Amino acid sequence: MEGFRSLGLYDDLLDAINDEGYEEPTPVQEQAIPLLLEGQDVLGVAQTGTGKTAAFALPVLQIMARRGRPSGRRMIRALILSPTRELAAQIGERFGAYGKHMDVRHHVIFGGVNQNPQVKALKKGIDVLVATPGRLLDLIQQRHIDLKAVEFFVLDEADRMLDMGFIHDIKRVLKLLPNKRQNLLFSATMPRSISKLADSFLNNAVRIEMTPDELTVESVEQRVMFVQTKNKKHLLTQIIKDHDVNCAIVFIRMKHSADRLVKELKKFGIKAVAIHGNKTQAARTRALDDFRRGKTPILVATDIASRGIDVNDVTHVFNFDLPDEPEAYVHRIGRTARAGKSGVALAFCDETEGFKLREIERLTGERIEVEEDHPFHFEEAVPPMKPARPHNRFGSGRRKRSGDKRQNRHQKSRNHKGRGQNNRSQQNRTGGNRSKSHRGQKGHGQKNFREKNSNHNNSNQKNQTQKNRSQNHRGRKGQKRPGGSKRDAHQ
Repeated sequence: MEGFRSLGLYDDLLDAINDEGYEEPTPVQEQAIPLLLEGQDVLGVAQTGTGKTAAFALPVLQIMARRGRPSGRRMIRALILSPTRELAAQIGERFGAYGKHMDVRHHVIFGGVNQNPQVKALKKGIDVLVATPGRLLDLIQQRHIDLKAVEFFVLDEADRMLDMGFIHDIKRVLKLLPNKRQNLLFSATMPRSISKLADSFLNNAVRIEMTPDELTVESVEQRVMFVQTKNKKHLLTQIIKDHDVNCAIVFIRMKHSADRLVKELKKFGIKAVAIHGNKTQAARTRALDDFRRGKTPILVATDIASRGIDVNDVTHVFNFDLPDEPEAYVHRIGRTARAGKSGVALAFCDETEGFKLREIERLTGERIEVEEDHPFHFEEAVPPMKPARPHNRFGSGRRKRSGDKRQNRHQKSRNHKGRGQNNRSQQNRTGGNRSKSHRGQKGHGQKNFREKNSNHNNSNQKNQTQKNRSQNHRGRKGQKRPGGSKRDAHQ
């Protein structure tokens, strides 16, 4: 607890932190909280599970308490944008826990539910608003939300925002905010698009960054199992039963696969529930509540939930399908080993996912331990230690060598020497102007050849006729008249 006290937090916040069972601040909290308390803009590169919600919630609450509440009706003083409903609800829950000893009202709004309760809460006045971009802009357009008093703007999971197509919504929101405010941007990765977005609204921001090896914490026991795709469900069932797993998240790639896996688990007597984007908000909320209370021990989720689930008792994370993005692996296993507890992260790797495994190891900088002691081990799924990186994300196709590009450029320049220069030789070789799409059609080249020869013969006949006419005309013009010339007549 002394670690949090050394950060300069108020006693009301320290009491709330103590009630939550926090003992020492995480690295991102140690770096971000002092900077934000000093009024600095912060650009944070950190994944979910690093304690970043407390890193921005605690200083925002303290600064609001330090400045005091303005007289009159409560206005929105802090705006936090989140990409998903689950993450927004989680952030709102944390603000309620940290600010329970303070005179601060907060509310969460997102789409997929009736807006009337949200509008009712907004009319009463709030200090902190946590929102998803779509519902926020809808209520702004309906004149239920005014952002002119915002003092703090937090953009959480910025890379996920851009992946979900929220970039234009974010720019619209930024135009509605007052110029004088404190900003904070958190992102799991920092591609060029995120850097460009950060430069557009951060003012002399201090950058803090958690490296991948700091994120895959030692308290998470990671192992990979090589298995055929068809045997993944059998392996999962065996592990859950043999190890008496009663609080686990199974991450899967496709939405329909999540529903199908839930049905398969129920056949073996394992109670599970699925959560993904096709579920209604009510169904998703009910599934998460049942999982938190322990009513449902297994939660099958797509990556939409990987950054929005905050359950401290998760003991196992199963990567039923390896993610397409290696960063998503870090987000997934961050759902276990929370609040100082340990956890197990198991990855199922089939014969098509080897390169994804190596990409994950390349990101984290460490080899994942292989477990072969199971009845479904599949040796052919083991990838080489240093596989050639695929030229696309799904590993299909052949990477072009640099020489291929030079050859293509050379071939292109040869094929574009000038208009019509190569057409004659091309026609002579192929028997006419044959399109690429018709080269394989039977008789097409012969047909073009006959048509060309026919046109050529007709052209020759026409030219010969014109030539004969011209010769006949010249002959008639130079021919002597029957009566002789004028000179002859005079003579």
